[in-house]
Amino acid sequence: MDFNSIENLKEAGFSGFSRMRKFLSDHTLIPPTRGVYMVLYTAKTPPQFLEKGSGGYFKGKNPNLPIAELENHWVDDTVVLYIGKAGKEGSSATLKTRLGQYFQFGQGEDIGHFGGRLIWQLENSNELLFCWKELPEEDPRELEYSLLKEFVAKYGKLPFANLVM
Repeated sequence: MDFNSIENLKEAGFSGFSRMRKFLSDHTLIPPTRGVYMVLYTAKTPPQFLEKGSGGYFKGKNPNLPIAELENHWVDDTVVLYIGKAGKEGSSATLKTRLGQYFQFGQGEDIGHFGGRLIWQLENSNELLFCWKELPEEDPRELEYSLLKEFVAKYGKLPFANLVM
């Protein structure tokens, strides 16, 4: 997969492609099914990192990393910053609920969505683009793992905000 092409992501079945600021005020646009989602950086300028992001302190843990570590995690030549999943067999999690938690965490709430937390140390994180692929009949963990594995094979490391595979 071409992780630097929104057109290719659309061809692979991803949809949504809206800015976070839009979802912060209207979660109804996000489907209530399980699936895989991505956070995308489409700015033409290099990222600006914040010493202290807007993420919540879930279970008292500081979500922030030093700027030098953020710089080490950054991956050039890709729009993909984070690949996440929502739901599995027997789980009630959906894209709508999981992304809702993600947005709440990014607004400083102590919500259980510590994964992808580096996003909230990017200046103008509300301008990031979100997309998803609905997988109502499949286990999203399989596609998430496959995408992460493919990303690592292409770039030599995980997407910026994915700290574990």
